[in-house]
Amino acid sequence: MAMRNPVGHVNYQPNSFGEGPRESPERGFTPFAEVEQGAKRRLRAESFADHYSQARQFFISQTRGEQHHIAAALTFELSKVKTPVIRERMVSHLLNIDETLANKVGEALGLKAMPKPADAAVPTRQDLEAAPSLSIVEKGPQRFEGRKLGILVTDGTDAAILKALKAALDKEGATFEIIAPKVGGAKAGDGSWIEADQMIDGGPSVLYDAVALLPAAAAMVDLLQESTARDFVADAFAHCKFIGYVEAAVPLFAKAGIAADDLDEGCVPVSTAKDVSGFIRELGKLRLWSREPNVKMR
Repeated sequence: MAMRNPVGHVNYQPNSFGEGPRESPERGFTPFAEVEQGAKRRLRAESFADHYSQARQFFISQTRGEQHHIAAALTFELSKVKTPVIRERMVSHLLNIDETLANKVGEALGLKAMPKPADAAVPTRQDLEAAPSLSIVEKGPQRFEGRKLGILVTDGTDAAILKALKAALDKEGATFEIIAPKVGGAKAGDGSWIEADQMIDGGPSVLYDAVALLPAAAAMVDLLQESTARDFVADAFAHCKFIGYVEAAVPLFAKAGIAADDLDEGCVPVSTAKDVSGFIRELGKLRLWSREPNVKMR
């Protein structure tokens, strides 16, 4: 049990600052040596000396996209480290896990030269095979149940498509929110009123697992002038989410910097209510990771 809160830069040893906790035989834990059939000792199995093999197996078990995310996360966290030698030291540990991973992180951090691999108590095992069960993507649920769809509407939205979409989501066990230019809602093409949950200024697509764009053609002039509508589409596309859209919404893609040739299988046309079921089936994939190399620098 901790009796005080340590202060300083670090709370581990060894470190570069020459401070932090120290082993204390006088004040530290001392086991009671009770002799039964031999001395009672606190020992660790030899496998505890292997610090890298488990990490290597986990990394090689990920899909290419997941490996990219791991490298990006390591790069981000290490970019916040102010002491260059500590960044290099962490990359030296990555070299014992996977050389490609270490080189990618080192390059992204702008290291002038790659360090030598960190000293390892035992060599990293190379015989451990990839285990797909360790990959979230490989073991994904393949359904949209429990997820949330963001539906962008305007005055004149096709009520039949919206009704079919709501019904399909309820059947799937998913939820949705309606986003409109005004939080008061919008009038559908058949004259019915659509209650909104969010206004476009406060309902960005990052809140949703996928989005559907159901604006009316007559509302597009105003919508294209709204920067948050542009961001709604651009962010959903950059985050590899599935996007359902009616024909009137196509100019929104161009406004978001997405060329017509860049529209992939994750952008699903929903021209009539009959197209909704196909869109919902695609949502079970959750993300279109094959899009990521086209929208990320690394």
